[in-house]
Amino acid sequence: MQTGGILLLGGASTRMGIAKSDVDWFGRSLAAHVAEVLQAAVDGPVVAVAAASQALPELPAGVESTHDAVADQGPLRGLESGLLAIADRADVVFVASVDLPLLHPAFVHALFAALSDEFDAVVPVAEGHRHPLAAAYRTSVLATVSTLLAEGVRGANALPDRIASRILDEADLLALPGLVPTNLDALFNVNTPEDLAAARLRFRP
Repeated sequence: MQTGGILLLGGASTRMGIAKSDVDWFGRSLAAHVAEVLQAAVDGPVVAVAAASQALPELPAGVESTHDAVADQGPLRGLESGLLAIADRADVVFVASVDLPLLHPAFVHALFAALSDEFDAVVPVAEGHRHPLAAAYRTSVLATVSTLLAEGVRGANALPDRIASRILDEADLLALPGLVPTNLDALFNVNTPEDLAAARLRFRP
C-alpha cells in the first residue's frame, strides 16, 4: 500500500489575522512544519494545495505543490486538486489542513493501519466533531469528491457520508495500536492567536 500526503493550505484565516500557512511555528512557517510531519509519516509523495491565487510559503525539499483550478470553492475543491496530483502514485493519503501543528506521524500511521479493505476512509472524531481534514482516504474517492463538487457541495464534512467511512471517536482512537492520549492533540486546530499560543505550550517535538 503506497501512502501519500495532501496538505491543504487555503482558507480565509480571518480569525488568525494572517494566512495560517504563514504563521510562525518556532522559526519557520506552519505550512513547512506540517508538511515535514507528513513527509515523515508517508512513504510516497506529499502535495501541498494552495488556493487559486495564494502565494506559497517555502516548503521542505521534496514537497510538491499545486493550486486549485477554481477559486473560492472550499476545502473539497482543495482535496480534489490534491487527489488529482497524487492519485496515480498513492493508494491511500492522509489529508491534513495546515492548522494542525500538533499532528504527529504516529497518528497518521495509526489511521492508515485502521483503513481495512471494507472502508474508503478513516475519519476521527474529537469532542463530538468529525475531522475530515485530518483523515485517511483511499485515492479512489476522487470520483465521489468530483461528484459532490458538481452538486455544489463545498465542505469536506459531506464526503464521509458518501463513501464507506470508518468513524473513530476518542475511545476508538486510543484503542488503536501505537496511540496514547497525547497523540490526540493531532486534532487540535489553531484558528486564533490564542489557539496558536496554546498549541505552542502543548507541542512535543
